Amino acid sequence: MKSFGSVTGFVLPDPKNRLLLWSVLILVSLISGAYFVGNAFFAKEYKQRLARWGLIHTMPHSKFNACKRQCLPFGSEALPEGIIARTSNLEMRPLWDSGKDNRILKRPLNLLAMAVGLKQKEIVNKIVEKFLSSGFVVMLFHYDGFVDGWKSLAWSSCAIHVSAINQTKWWFAKRFLHPDIVAEYNYIFLWDEDLLVDNFDPKRYLSIVKEEGLEISQPALDPTKSEVHHPLTVHKAVSKVHRRYYKLKGSGRCDDKSTAPPCIGWVEMMAPVFSKKSWQCVWHLIQVCNRLRF
Repeated sequence: MKSFGSVTGFVLPDPKNRLLLWSVLILVSLISGAYFVGNAFFAKEYKQRLARWGLIHTMPHSKFNACKRQCLPFGSEALPEGIIARTSNLEMRPLWDSGKDNRILKRPLNLLAMAVGLKQKEIVNKIVEKFLSSGFVVMLFHYDGFVDGWKSLAWSSCAIHVSAINQTKWWFAKRFLHPDIVAEYNYIFLWDEDLLVDNFDPKRYLSIVKEEGLEISQPALDPTKSEVHHPLTVHKAVSKVHRRYYKLKGSGRCDDKSTAPPCIGWVEMMAPVFSKKSWQCVWHLIQVCNRLRF
């Protein structure tokens, strides 16, 4: 004797009610579909937002994204994208600046930084006036602490003043001229305070530097007014720029085969000029000890 199991099914309703039943089924299907699609959309958006905030980690779509995540400054990983600013500048703003002024101002493209003392006030005044008239940002490092002694000069409030007793310009440069801070400036003049600029034109000098593609350079010295330590730095009336020095007699000869200082590749540390690209390297080479002199 065979026994068949029960069969599960449903009985069709009365033909008059079929239209109502199908209408209900279609409505339920549409509501369910909208619910799942909406949930999927909002879940995706919510997940992307959490990922941007760094609260969850997603697999990067490319090596670029992976590098971008790894290169974020320490402690900023959870900040939303668009808040992190990798660079800054030395632009001064008033305390009441609301940020609502959207005027496009012409910002200075170059920076002059000097370690100064009040005893050299007269010479420094001439240097700063010439550079400010050429559209430079000026930053003064006061190694004697007498900042107030410069307030009588008309440009004093336009310059940036940093004070630390008995420190060199390289000590200041290491701590206040980080490449990310001066990233907006094409050239950085890191000069001594006792240079005469009667015959110097910053704009003309930079035009030569750009034309020659010089990354680190210095103005040539006038041998009649300057103490010359290295012949390579002496001004030559017959040339616009010179990269090597020739000495064909005696010891320490310099010729076309010379490949090292002082015959070639020599810039003194009293008036160096760095391009943005070279400063990103040089800054890391500056030692952090207080009294280091180059």
